[in-house]
Amino acid sequence: MKIIQSAFLNFEQKETVFKLWNSEYPEGICYSEILEFEYYLRTLSNICHYLLINDKNQILGWAFTFIREDQKWFAIILNSKIHSQGYGTLLLDELKRKNSFLNGWVIDHSKEVKQNKETYNSPITFYIKNGFIINRDIRIENDKISAVKIMWKRQ
Repeated sequence: MKIIQSAFLNFEQKETVFKLWNSEYPEGICYSEILEFEYYLRTLSNICHYLLINDKNQILGWAFTFIREDQKWFAIILNSKIHSQGYGTLLLDELKRKNSFLNGWVIDHSKEVKQNKETYNSPITFYIKNGFIINRDIRIENDKISAVKIMWKRQ
């Protein structure tokens, strides 16, 4: 596996990460059309993409960082077929190498389902294991998502 960093995604890459987003994230935050997904990406400032690519040149993971309210934020998505093999940590370590501070939202419960109706497994223990602090006092609660804020700072 290799990680490719880019400021932009070409159409094929965008289409792949759109499908990855919709297959791995809870259905409440999925996009029905790629145009909606592209609009979301255009609303982000200073975006940087990190693509996890296998030896067949397939995208199996995607992370991105961006600026929101003068803070660095991130998100990561991995194909569930490669979970628990160290690739999430590999991708996260690349983000940590390139940034000194990261914020994110993480679903911290098992009430969400993916579009295929499988339970969405919270990755909160993954982030704790990788040095993130959970701020249970800061939550996002709306009709699409219920999540807690996580933070990481280089020591």
